[in-house]
Amino acid sequence: MAWDKNPQTRKQLESLVREGRVVELRRRLCSRMTFGTAGLRAEMGAGFACINNLTIIQSTQGMYKYLAKCFPDLKTRGLVVGFDTRAQTSSGCSSERLARLTAAVMLCKDIPVYLFSTYVPTPFVPYAVMKYGAAAGVMITASHNRKEDNGYKVYWHNGAQISSPHDKEILRCIEESTEPWPESWNEDLVESSSLRRDPLEDICCCYMEELNTICFHRELNAKSPLKFVHSSFHGVGHNYVQRAFQQFGFPPPIPVPEQKDPDPDFSTVSCPNPEEGESVLELSLRLAEREEARIVVATDPDADRLAVAEQNDNWKVFTGNELAALLGWWMLFNWKEAHPDPADTERVYMLATTVSSKILKAFARMEGFHFEETLPGFKWIGNRIHELTKTGKEGFCVGTWFLIRMESVQQLLYGYHISRTAYVLCNDPPTIHRIFSRLRNFGGPGVYPELCGDYCITHIRDVTTGYDSSQPDEKCVLPLSKNSQMVTFTFQNGIVATLRTSGTEPKIKYYTEFCAAPGERDLSSLEKELRKVTTALLEEFLEPDKNNLLRRSV
Repeated sequence: MAWDKNPQTRKQLESLVREGRVVELRRRLCSRMTFGTAGLRAEMGAGFACINNLTIIQSTQGMYKYLAKCFPDLKTRGLVVGFDTRAQTSSGCSSERLARLTAAVMLCKDIPVYLFSTYVPTPFVPYAVMKYGAAAGVMITASHNRKEDNGYKVYWHNGAQISSPHDKEILRCIEESTEPWPESWNEDLVESSSLRRDPLEDICCCYMEELNTICFHRELNAKSPLKFVHSSFHGVGHNYVQRAFQQFGFPPPIPVPEQKDPDPDFSTVSCPNPEEGESVLELSLRLAEREEARIVVATDPDADRLAVAEQNDNWKVFTGNELAALLGWWMLFNWKEAHPDPADTERVYMLATTVSSKILKAFARMEGFHFEETLPGFKWIGNRIHELTKTGKEGFCVGTWFLIRMESVQQLLYGYHISRTAYVLCNDPPTIHRIFSRLRNFGGPGVYPELCGDYCITHIRDVTTGYDSSQPDEKCVLPLSKNSQMVTFTFQNGIVATLRTSGTEPKIKYYTEFCAAPGERDLSSLEKELRKVTTALLEEFLEPDKNNLLRRSV
């Protein structure tokens, strides 16, 4: 209370004290946010466990202390800061104000700050970090989370989100810097300091120019009769997507008018996450039908997540795995046209997370390039790209989206890699812990399950504990991930299934994939078997009815 200068969050705490709500006070004040797969993320409101003006100042003070240790040249490198359009009246918190406070903390220590003057897509921040050689970047956003949330994404000097040990060390520095410095609240520094620079025009122009490196058929694009509809889901994406289409030679897409402009309440969608499928794309699909547009694209509120749908007889909403297959194939196709020597392909790497489809692995086996898996989260892919680039390798990680010469994008999906993704909601952390503890002691202490329904499990990998039954020493090759739960089951029939907790939302996600043997053509029987395994995984391992879990499919 003595530290918080925001009257609205002070009022929230005063009200809780006055009403004697000890449990709620304990929840808000007796724990601190930790770095998940996408940085700090929590509801906006009063308390150390929430996103608010005070906790953002504390986090940035800790960031300053850690960056000063890591970068002797911090005063020349500086920090990049961006923000989305989230805001909450009741707590007086907005992404813009939180970004200005982040800048103020650094400016009061004479650190240069590249603070965007308006909302930007999240990818602009890591792009600016690398372009300017900044020490780090911060993006104030909760991405596709519910409207009550906000977040603090941190990018390292290589453009990747931070991972261990940086996350733990920053948290330690935050704990050592909890009392705000007198000048940390001085937002006026954003206007008055000569160390503040607005990178908006420069970064937007450079980013759009760089899109040319992945635009291979501008002349064909300009002649294409295809019409597109775009939804920005009440977020930052509209203006930037319009420019990106023009950069590729396409006419600008038709915007969904109800979702074009920023709206922190996300008033026309139940959930601002485009990967939820047709249920959240309703306005986009209906507009496309009226306009006779065959392709719908939708970006999430901070424009770093994409959904694509195509109309033939019916609408087909592509999964993330299907888009990855298409984009990976397209990048490799154009790479090979420019590099006809097969020896060049040996320098190519494609990366995917361990919960993604193995179809890129199949491509690698057929085409002669390298494929690697990482833990879930772009920070793991980004850091691995950085390592590979230093050794002269060529990497494909699609940093923006693009459209291709096509009759039907569905026709390009070859090979039977059938996958299903869904999740359950659980707002009770002890229940989540109990579910995964049961799996680790299913057949007795330390004994994992050998069957799921009628299906035999041949291997189990648990990156939370570091166990992998497929390795000679039974130790995971992937890094340990103690702060989240993730267990993967490989079945005798070739199906691979993973259960994992989300790093940003109260979800347990489950992924299943059937990589059929070469020559297998009975698609319906493959899909039937995958459904059976997926159902057994849900009912036997997660026990949704017993554990009061809310089911959702993607």
